[in-house]
Amino acid sequence: MDFLEVIKDRRSIRKFEDKIVEDKLIEQIILNGIWAPSAGNIQSWEVVVVQNKEQRSKIGKAAYMRDFVSKAQFILVVCANMHRSAEVYGERGSDLYCIQDAAAATQNMLLTAHYLGLGACWLGSFDENLVIDVLNIPEGVKPVTLIPIGYPDEKPYPPTRRSIDEVIHLETY
Repeated sequence: MDFLEVIKDRRSIRKFEDKIVEDKLIEQIILNGIWAPSAGNIQSWEVVVVQNKEQRSKIGKAAYMRDFVSKAQFILVVCANMHRSAEVYGERGSDLYCIQDAAAATQNMLLTAHYLGLGACWLGSFDENLVIDVLNIPEGVKPVTLIPIGYPDEKPYPPTRRSIDEVIHLETY
């Protein structure tokens, strides 16, 4: 599959096979996240890998009882390290750049998972405080995305997309 196919063929997967994902695939996904662009190359994001069934269940509850989250073989909890970004960029770093860094890494990891034959879903809607408590995330580190990953047990239809004319503004908005 070429790069453009990977981008256009990726879907949000919410149904997973009960099949173990090898650690080397998890590592490859995270390694490709590291290659994402980041403000000043600070790479102000980190990831918690959740594989334990009980922990996955707790994260599923934090994701507002979305059953598919706990049924994934593992969940990547991508976190923004606000302190790391603020050391260089101050308030703008802690409020924005570290979130952007985490989002860029998330996209790289989603595309890598798809390329490797895995399914994944980007989740930004979750109880942040519960995730912090369950995973013992320190102050100054903010969970930004949950990425449940496993072998897909569905092939969703392509969603509709806006036309290029709807998103382009030349010279001014």
